[in-house]
Amino acid sequence: MKPHPTNTRADRIDALVLVVILLIVAGFAGAASFTHVKDWTLDNSPAGTGEWFGWANAVISELIPAAALLTIRRRRRTGGPIGYPMFLLVAAVTLSLAAQLAVAKPGLSGWLLSAVPALAFIGLSKLVLSTTPAPADNAPAGPVAQPAPAASAPVASAVSEPVALVPVEPARPVPVAPVPPAAFTRRNGTSLIGEVTR
Repeated sequence: MKPHPTNTRADRIDALVLVVILLIVAGFAGAASFTHVKDWTLDNSPAGTGEWFGWANAVISELIPAAALLTIRRRRRTGGPIGYPMFLLVAAVTLSLAAQLAVAKPGLSGWLLSAVPALAFIGLSKLVLSTTPAPADNAPAGPVAQPAPAASAPVASAVSEPVALVPVEPARPVPVAPVPPAAFTRRNGTSLIGEVTR
């Protein structure tokens, strides 16, 4: 992807650093939240439930908000509705926050420390959604230049030889032969024009 023409080198470095920070924070927040959801699922599942169920719940609850966030961002660029993906994002973050609070040590500090991953994800979501996307590569940066008419200039040859222009005579009108009124008759044999009834 080509950088936008108005971006300076400092802007590109800032954007790269921001992406790296977002990826690191999202990775650690996702890992902590993933572990909390898995533990909460296994603690509240019937006896004999396989550990795979906890992993499945954790994967689902962590990938849905990521997919919803990407969908919201894409739909905002294209002007599409964001209601349903926003609902999925809020529901998944709420589930993750509930899991983190459920496995936390009882008390304000335990709940606060346990909620940090969900709060970090909410903060990242707000940061990503409020960032204005760069224009697409195929979007014109300025006014669109209209193509010149084909006959406005001679086409140069590939060898850069001079092109000889041949004058073209203007088109002459084709003479029209007069048609006698008797040529225009109806099917029943009566004339259409030329006869005046009095």
